[in-house]
Amino acid sequence: MFRVVIPARYASTRLPGKPLRVLAGRPMLQHVYERATRSGAQEVWIATDDARIESACRQFNAQVVMTDPSHRSGTDRIAEVARRLRWADESIVVNVQGDEPLIPPANVTQVAELLERSSWAGIATLATPIETAQEFQDSNVVKVVASSQGRALYFSRAPIPWPRDAAASGATSQGRYDGARRHLGIYAYRVKVLAQVAALGPSRLEELEKLEQLRALENGIQIAVATATERPGPGVDTETDLEAAARLLAT
Repeated sequence: MFRVVIPARYASTRLPGKPLRVLAGRPMLQHVYERATRSGAQEVWIATDDARIESACRQFNAQVVMTDPSHRSGTDRIAEVARRLRWADESIVVNVQGDEPLIPPANVTQVAELLERSSWAGIATLATPIETAQEFQDSNVVKVVASSQGRALYFSRAPIPWPRDAAASGATSQGRYDGARRHLGIYAYRVKVLAQVAALGPSRLEELEKLEQLRALENGIQIAVATATERPGPGVDTETDLEAAARLLAT
């Protein structure tokens, strides 16, 4: 069994009020919540620090927890929820991003089951094959490299793994990306590891890459990685993304 927590902040640099923006007649956050509830989770909670989001959650009958507004990340916010609700150390909680209205419920189930069977890992996450050279080179696309046993070796905004002999004319001439995988922003944690990660300060690599998962790797916490059984729809960061998600939800 596992639980899901969806961290949701009202503030967004590129899309203010993002969780409450309307898609197909409902707040975006409601779409995320409804998909999470179809994953087989024991419970689904929304964690926020904003009264507007709390009020909206009550309207669509979601379980919601008001959390400390000083949290720097969704991980910190979820750790507070786990602590306040006194979840057992070995129980599993999945962090589902509040801006993923097209997330497949199967992916939520998959990442929880991956952690459950990976006794050596404290965290589990998913990836999907990179399909274009542009995606491979895009610094907004986070890449992951893992061992043959599925242990994460590194996450980066840089194009990795880098086929050295395929870019004779410099970085922009790189045409090979076979085997490269895009990291998906979904995580399953064992609650005791979640608390450990939240208690750690930002790490050197985390600060360099602006990738929170590197805090765990740099502190010796192992992360299990698997290829997602379903490729997710696009997340929402901009007005253009919002329009694209609306079109997909209408089909």
